[in-house]
Amino acid sequence: MTSLSSAAGLPQLQALKPSPRMPVLFVGHGSPMNAIEDNSWRRSWQAMGAELLARSVQPQLILCISAHWMTRGGWQLTGMAQPKTIHDFGGFPQELFDQQYPAPGAPAVAKSLAKELKSPAAGYTVSVDEGEWGLDHGTWSVLKPMFPKAQIPVLQLSMDYSRPPAEHYALGRQLAALRDRGVLIVGSGNVVHNLRASRRGSAPNEAYDWAAEFDTVVQEQIKKGQLDALQNFLGLGAVTKQAHPTHEHYLPLLYAAGAVQPTEMPRFFNTGYQSASISMRSVLWG
Repeated sequence: MTSLSSAAGLPQLQALKPSPRMPVLFVGHGSPMNAIEDNSWRRSWQAMGAELLARSVQPQLILCISAHWMTRGGWQLTGMAQPKTIHDFGGFPQELFDQQYPAPGAPAVAKSLAKELKSPAAGYTVSVDEGEWGLDHGTWSVLKPMFPKAQIPVLQLSMDYSRPPAEHYALGRQLAALRDRGVLIVGSGNVVHNLRASRRGSAPNEAYDWAAEFDTVVQEQIKKGQLDALQNFLGLGAVTKQAHPTHEHYLPLLYAAGAVQPTEMPRFFNTGYQSASISMRSVLWG
């Protein structure tokens, strides 16, 4: 098992090597404050990171799909050597803005993956962003508790929000092969996400009826291995509009689910709610 002690001075990852199959995570990230508050969500992320690092083989790379990087006209991969920590929120304590996650990037790997991944739609591309983006809070707020030493290289993959859910799932299907090359795939969003309806001070087991209904449908599809069905969430009608006034927080689940093998059993964690309208349900496969 590789010893992780310091991110500084590590050689840059040039290419992915074959490895035992890495797991897939979908993480409900919720409020940015979860990154610094000592709460059950953050403690669960810390425990999950410790569990993954205790495995005999650790990831060569983390590929994160965050609800907070949306593009149009194609998909992008972060391609900088030192991706910046993005504080893409407002109205929070200075301590949150002071947070940094100095994980290295992997420019050479980003360029090769951009060539390998095929856009699910004609006329669209997967390209490399060499400086505009970085690691937004959908990525670093969960990775910092999981992997606090920030030594595993991280790439972010954007989501083209102009494209239908089936294309996001199709791109997730392509990511499955990366798991056998040392890539830990992490989707970071929320199964239910409606900030307009948030109710501060709600207990983790409290949720609106529509939030619990949508979360239960998704849970059952995952439990039964009906992962293809997850891409049809818009067909659920009114409950979807309540659970997701906009659906960028749901889409990372499609990338994670697409990368899962049919025989892999899910393991749920953080099965509760923030503010009654945000499902924190998270899943580990593999």
